[in-house]
Order: sequence, then structure tokens, then C-alpha cells
Amino acid sequence: MEVSIVIGSKSDEKWVERCKEVLDNEGISYEVVVSSAHREPEKTREYAKSLKERGVKVVIAMCGYSCALPGFVASYTDLPVIGVPLPTSPLKGIDSLLSIAELPSGVPVATMGIGLAGAKNAALFACKILKNNR
Repeated sequence: MEVSIVIGSKSDEKWVERCKEVLDNEGISYEVVVSSAHREPEKTREYAKSLKERGVKVVIAMCGYSCALPGFVASYTDLPVIGVPLPTSPLKGIDSLLSIAELPSGVPVATMGIGLAGAKNAALFACKILKNNR
């Protein structure tokens, strides 16, 4: 598969549907994985380290609250990581957006908008990355 969509919680699946629609329309293969940087750090580390050997080319990491997932994954792979902040907290995703956008130097993650629009744009951006690298 070319794209791996990782979410921090099963409850985040409703935002994945927007990504899947775009990727399906473009004929791009993908997987969806649930793995939390906070609750399952070892599982998430192994997931991130295995991406390249499994043929993944782009990662879309979606999460809410402190949203450590995109940066966590990016720290274990040199693949492009696209972060999507989700509006699951009382701050309606602003906390998630800042967690991704304010990653330190050396941990690059593309940051999309909050929620459904961000999910769609992440998939479209993944398509552009893949098409320009073929």
C-alpha cells in the first residue's frame, strides 16, 4: 500500500472516511491503523519503523487533544508525514493544530486544517506527493 492512515483512537475513524473517499477515487492503495503515541508508544514506534519496508510512501496521522502522533511517527521515519488535527477536545482542535504546527526543528510534518477539510486535504496532498514521485 502507498498510504498509511494512522489514528490515535478508534473514535477518530469518522474523519478517516474523507481520506478514504479521495484515495479510492484516485486509485491509491492505503491502510488504516489505530495506534496511540500516548497509550501505546512501543506499538506506535514499531509501526513507524516498519513503514518503509512495507512499501508505504506517505503517512497521514490524525489525532485530537495534544496530538503527538504525527511528530512521534515522523521521528521514526524519513517518509513524508501529514498531520491532521481533529476537533475532539474542548478547544475544538486548536490544541491539536498547534501541537502539529509547532513541532521542533528537525521533525518536519505537513500540517492540514482541522477536521473534515483537513482530512480531505491530507489525502489530496498525499496524492500530489505520490504522483510527483512516479
